[in-house]
Amino acid sequence: MVNAITELENAAFQITKLRLKFPGEDTLLFKDLSFSVQKGEKVLLLGPSGCGKSTLLQVASGIVPNSFELPMKAETLQLPESWGFVFQDPDTQFCMPFVDEELAFVLENLNVPREKMSSLIAASLERVGLHLEEIHVPILELSQGMKQRLALASVLLMEPEVLFLDEPSALLDPEGTEQIWSSIQAAAAEQTVVIVEHKIEQIANWIDRVVLFTDDGKILADGPPHTIFSNYKDELIQYGIWYPGVWEDYLTSDDYQALACNRSSTSTFEVLHAEDFCGYRGKSPVIQVESASIAQGSWVTILGENGSGKSSLLLSLMQLLKTTGSLTVNGQPIVQKKRRKTLPAGLSLVFQNPELQFVTNSITEELTVSLQSVQAVKAEQHAVEMIELFNLPTSGNRHPYQLSIGQKRRLSVATALTSSTDILLLDEPTFGQDARNTFLMLEKLESLRKAGMTIVMVTHDLEIASHFATEQWTVAGGRLVSCIQLGGMTDARLVYA
Repeated sequence: MVNAITELENAAFQITKLRLKFPGEDTLLFKDLSFSVQKGEKVLLLGPSGCGKSTLLQVASGIVPNSFELPMKAETLQLPESWGFVFQDPDTQFCMPFVDEELAFVLENLNVPREKMSSLIAASLERVGLHLEEIHVPILELSQGMKQRLALASVLLMEPEVLFLDEPSALLDPEGTEQIWSSIQAAAAEQTVVIVEHKIEQIANWIDRVVLFTDDGKILADGPPHTIFSNYKDELIQYGIWYPGVWEDYLTSDDYQALACNRSSTSTFEVLHAEDFCGYRGKSPVIQVESASIAQGSWVTILGENGSGKSSLLLSLMQLLKTTGSLTVNGQPIVQKKRRKTLPAGLSLVFQNPELQFVTNSITEELTVSLQSVQAVKAEQHAVEMIELFNLPTSGNRHPYQLSIGQKRRLSVATALTSSTDILLLDEPTFGQDARNTFLMLEKLESLRKAGMTIVMVTHDLEIASHFATEQWTVAGGRLVSCIQLGGMTDARLVYA
C-alpha cells in the first residue's frame, strides 16, 4: 500500500480503466486501458499507425475531452498541472500569424517583460535551428518542417513540467531531426517527456521506457528499451512497428527481393519537361529549374533541406503557384488562358498536409467523390479495395479529420490514385507511417510505376531514395541543383544538399 501511495504521489499523470471510442465506430479504441508516467520519466509510445497513441497523449494532457469531445470515461484521470504539447500537424499549433508574434504570445502569457522578449525569442529559434533572415515573417510562408521547429520552440519556451511530443521530427531533414532531438534532450533533462515517434534512432538511447501497443489499442509490453527491442522483435515485425535495423531486415525480405528482381526500366517517352521554369510566392521566385525532364515510368525522389523549395517545386508543376518559363506535360505545353494557366493533364498531387485534400465527411465519400461518372456499385467496390489496401478503418464512416496522421496520409494517397492519373506527385507521403504501412505504400507505388505511372516524390528518407528511386533530384536554396540517374533499387549514390 505504501509503494502504491508513493507511486501515485510521484506520478506526472495517471489514467486507469480508460474507455474511449470515435463517433460512428462500432468498437472501442481503448477498453479499460491503464497508463501512468512517473515524474522525470522519458517514455516512448510505439505501435502501429492508428492504434491510438496520439489520442492517448491528448487524453493524458486533457485536450480530450476538455477541448475536443469524444465519448469516454475513466476510473481515474489524474492530469499534469503544467504541460506542453507539440502536435503532429504544426498548422494546428499556432495562434498568431507571424513567427515573432507566436513566440511573443507565449512570453506574454508567462508575464515576461517586453524588453526581455527579443533575446528570448532569438534564443528559442536558435535552439531549434530555425534560421530566418526576418523573424516578422508570416507562418504560412514557412515550410512544414520549419513550422515544426517553430511549434517546438514555442512549447519549450513554456518550460512545462510534462512535455507531450507527437512526432516532432516527422517533417524534418536528417540534420534537422538530429538537431531537434539534441535540443529536446538538453531542454527537458529534468522534465517528464512522453513521445510518439516513428524515427527512433535519435532517442533510443535516451528514453527510459518503451510502451508497446497492438493495433487494437492494447498495451502489449512496457519496459526498458533494450528489453522491448530484444525480447519483442517478433511482435514488432508482426505489428509493423519501426525498430532499430528494420530497413536492413526489409531489404533481405522476399517481398523486397521480388521487387528488385523484377525491376523494369523506364520508357524513352518524356512525360515532363521544364525549361527556364520558375515558381513564385508573391513577386519572389521560390524555386528555379534551368532544365529538367522526366521519362515515363521513372521514380524521382526530390531531396533537400527544410525550406529549400521542394514542396514549392511540386506546387509549381501543378500550377498552384504562379510560374514563368516552359513546362510540357505528356507532350502538351502548359499555356496561359485568360490570366490562368491550364491545369496539367494527368498530374495528381498528394499535399504535404493531407487535410488540404479532404472535401467530404467520411472515408468512403472521400474515396468515391472523384468517381461521379462511375456506377455506384463500382465506386463502392473501389472504396472497399482502397480501404483494405491502405489499411484504413473498415467501416469507412469515420470523418477524415478523426484519423491519425498516418491514416490521413494514406487516405490522401488513396484519393489520388484514379484512372486518369499517370504522373503522381507526392509530398512526404510516408511521414507518420509505421514500418508495415510504409513498405506497403512503397510496394504499391512500385507496382504502379511498373504499370507505366511516373512517381515524383519529395522525401527526407534516404532509404527510400536509395532503394526505390530511379532518379534523384536535389533542391538547395530555391534551385534544382542536380539530377542524378540511379542504377536501380540497390543504388546508393545519394547526394544530400
